[in-house]
Parts: sequence; structure tokens; C-alpha cells
Amino acid sequence: MHAYNRLPSSGHSSPSPPPSPLRSPRLRHGRSKTGRFSPGHPGAGGGVGRTAAQRLAWSFLSLLLRRQGVFLFAPLIYISGMLLYMGSASFDVVPVIKHRPAPGSVYRSPQLYARLRPEMDADNSSADALVTSIQISTIWKIPYKGGEWKPCVNRSSQVTGLPESNGFIYVEANGGLNQQRTSVCNAVAVAGYLNATLVIPNFHYHSIWKDPRERFGSNMSNVHNFRIKAWSSIQYYKDVVLPKLLEEKVIRISPFANRLSFDAPPAVQRLRCLANYEALRFSNPLLTIGESLVERMRKRSAINGGKYVSVHLRFEEDMVAFSCCVFDGGEQEREDMIAARERGWKGKFTKPGRVIRPGAIRINGKCPLTPLEVGLMLRGMGFTKNTSIFLASGKIYNAEKTMAPLLEMFPNLHTKETLATEEELAPFKNYSSRMAAIDYTVCLHSEAFVTTQGGNFPHFLLGHRRYLYGGHAKTIKPDKRKLALLFDNPNIGWKSFKRQLLNMRANSDSKGVEIKRPNDSIYSFPCPDCMCHANKTDNSRSSSAA
Repeated sequence: MHAYNRLPSSGHSSPSPPPSPLRSPRLRHGRSKTGRFSPGHPGAGGGVGRTAAQRLAWSFLSLLLRRQGVFLFAPLIYISGMLLYMGSASFDVVPVIKHRPAPGSVYRSPQLYARLRPEMDADNSSADALVTSIQISTIWKIPYKGGEWKPCVNRSSQVTGLPESNGFIYVEANGGLNQQRTSVCNAVAVAGYLNATLVIPNFHYHSIWKDPRERFGSNMSNVHNFRIKAWSSIQYYKDVVLPKLLEEKVIRISPFANRLSFDAPPAVQRLRCLANYEALRFSNPLLTIGESLVERMRKRSAINGGKYVSVHLRFEEDMVAFSCCVFDGGEQEREDMIAARERGWKGKFTKPGRVIRPGAIRINGKCPLTPLEVGLMLRGMGFTKNTSIFLASGKIYNAEKTMAPLLEMFPNLHTKETLATEEELAPFKNYSSRMAAIDYTVCLHSEAFVTTQGGNFPHFLLGHRRYLYGGHAKTIKPDKRKLALLFDNPNIGWKSFKRQLLNMRANSDSKGVEIKRPNDSIYSFPCPDCMCHANKTDNSRSSSAA
């Protein structure tokens, strides 16, 4: 019986324990016959009469030489070494390590502007009116391999030989100005495809736009209403909606804003093109004031050859509140934003478990650009102090403070409020959708358009400007993630900042002419459904538009 087996033999031999792993030959050297370090062994560093400190040191060394000891004390050795390296090993000093806040967690643009402004102004001092005029005129000078495009929508007003209508379609357009525009164009396409008569749409009383005169007063509650899934195919309308239309003779579709797929047959796309780019017009009063402001803007841009840049700024209180970003307004800003969120989205931002990280939002490019950041971006892109700017916006949050740096960078900045008199704006001032229509018109005819936040307004302008300018958008769409990193960099110099912004502008230029892909919006990408190559013959253009 083995010494370690204290149980009586049961007829079976007990298994032997596994052999211990062999030690490294270097560790075996200097051991006693028992395989362990002997404190009294002469080769182990001394005789029996060693001091207590020596014995303690030897025990510590013995422990370190064991594999388990290495794992135990390695972190302590590393930390001690780091403290000694940093000169913080004295016991009466507690080292303080300062950490830079996480990227995006602090709004640093004002500090960046203050540091870059001297170099920015010095860089601008050499530019005169002639340089500014040439610069704006030659922003887009790259020859495009795809050639120039021209509108080729059939504008003929002759309507002959239409079959009898299959019935009436009534849609309810929800959303803001351009979402309602989508509804109208899609409804025209659906009605034309189903050979139905389109009733004037009902424009919803939107919680933000609040334009009561857009409400349609008829009672349609007894009419069969289709609840159609978003982005449905035109085939769905033919297979499901048309039979009901033939049966009922009048149907209602509510809501309708985005209920038709962007990927549709050419006949449907041509109807959308015709409705959006040729048939739809703002009312005469809106057209009149819009065109007047375009002319006034051109006169104020005489120093630039009548050319101006339009900027869509989204820094209204509701946009700032919804973004959940933090700027430099302190406690007052925090209280304003809490109140605005409760007014517009009661309870949405205070649900249990909801965590808001403003820094992450900013670094992901989701924060609205401030007026100061727009100015820094444009100056970095090469637009000089003399550039004429038209600013399209609602009521800017804390405008007296936030607009000051933008006006310093671009003193030739105008809005519809500065271009028009109070009497001229009075019929439109209390209706957000009508004020947006005026902004749309002035932006449409600018030499360059700058979008800062996305949304339906810039998406429609992107396509409309392509339709008017040979297929090229002439639109600057900045990389807001890259901008967030640039604005957060405390060490960047003006030359480096400008170089990266010029590259960003060039990237917008290279994407000016883009062909629509299957799932792209025809309202942003009119080529090739609504436009033809300019070098085609008139016959080929007319045949493609027939």
C-alpha cells in the first residue's frame, strides 16, 4: 500500500498521482538534495549566521523564482517601475494624472476659433474682390467623364384619348413642406399608373409646421382607407389597390408621404419627374417674393460678380433640443433644452433607462453645426471674408450670441429677414412652410449650396439643382464626423485645418454628378430618369422622354 493511500485495499490498485512537471535546468541549479533551496546551503548565499534582513530577502527571492511567485509579484514590480520612472516614488507625494476629456465630450469650437482667427484673417488679407469672384466661379471646374446632362421630361400639355377614369384617389400628405412635396409627386405617379383621378391632397396640420390654412375640411371618414406599408412597389398598387378602386370608385390613402418605392418602372418615374420638376410650383405670392429676394441677393453680391453661396443652417431650438448635444450655453442652455424637449416630445427623453451621451453623438457627426462651426468650415474651404452668403434658417437658438462669430467671418451675410421688409414678409411670417418656401427659392438659384444637417429640404434642393445645372449638384455636403474631430483638436494649425477642408470640398465636387441607383431617391438623383445626355440628338432625347 502506498503511503498516500490511507484506505484499505479493495482489490484494485489506486492510481498514482501525475508526476510533477520538470523545472528548468537553470532553476534546478543550487538546490539541496530535497529539491528545494536550503537556507543553510553555502551555495545559496551564506552561512547560518545571516541577519533577519538577509533571510527575508532570500525568502523573497526564492518566492520570485517560483513560477507562482512571478505571476503574483509581476504587476507590483511593473507599477513600482512606472512610479520610479515618472519620479513619483516618494511617499509624501501623490501622483496626479490629468486625463483629456473623451473626444467630442466638450464643445471646443470657440477655443479653436480664437486660436485660428489671427492666421485665418492674415490668410484672407491677400484676397480682393476679383480673387473672391474667380474663386466662387471656379469651385466646380473638374471635367466630368459622364458629360453634361439636360432635362428631357416631356412637357407637352396636349392630353388626348384618355380612357375613362377608374375612380378617385384621395391622399393625406403628412410632414413638412418637402415631405408633402414627396406625397404630391408620388400620388400623381400612382394615380397616373392606375388611370385614376387624383383629388387635391389633404395636407395635415403638422405639429411643427402649424400652417392651419393647409387643412382640408371635407369629411372623408366614410371612404375606405388603405393603410399601405412604406416603400411599397407599384405592383402592389396594381394588385391590391386597383381592385378596391374599381369596386368602391373612391379610396383614401392615409398617411401617404413615403408609400411608393423609389425603384419603379420608367413610366412611373417619368410621372414623378414631370410632377416634381415641371408641374409643381409655389403659389404666385411666394414665387414673386422669392424671385425678388434672388435679385436683391445678386445685387448685394456685385463684388462677386452677382454670385452668392447659400447655407441651410439647422440651429433652431427644437433641432438643438432633439439632437441632445451640449454646447457652451451652460445652465441656461440645459434648462432651455429640457423645456423644449418636454414641449415637443413629452416624456420621450426621460424614459427610464434612456442614456444620452452628447460626446458620442457629436463624434458620430449627429450634432447640428453651430453658426461658428459653419463659418470655420467655409473659411477653411477657401471662401473669403468677401463672399456673399444667404442663410436659410428658422429662428436660430440664442441668435445674439451664436451668430456673432459667423458675422465676423462673413460680414456680407443676409437672410430673408434682412433682404425683405416687414410688410413684404407679413403675409408669410406666421406660416413656417411658407417661410421655408422662400428660403428654398433663394437657395435654388445660388452659385453654391451648403447643407449642414440633412433632411428633406437639402435632399430636394440637391436634386433640383442637378436638374437645373447640367446634372451637377453644386452642393457642399460636409463630412460631419471628420469635422467633429477637427473642431475637437486643440493642436491643429490653420494650414493643416484648411488643407483638410479643401479636400472635403473637393470630395463634394467629385460627387456632384451621380447617377441614381435602384434604391436612391429620384428627387435627389434625377439622372437618368428625368435627364438625358446633352450630346444626344433631339430625336433620341424626345424618344426617351415619350
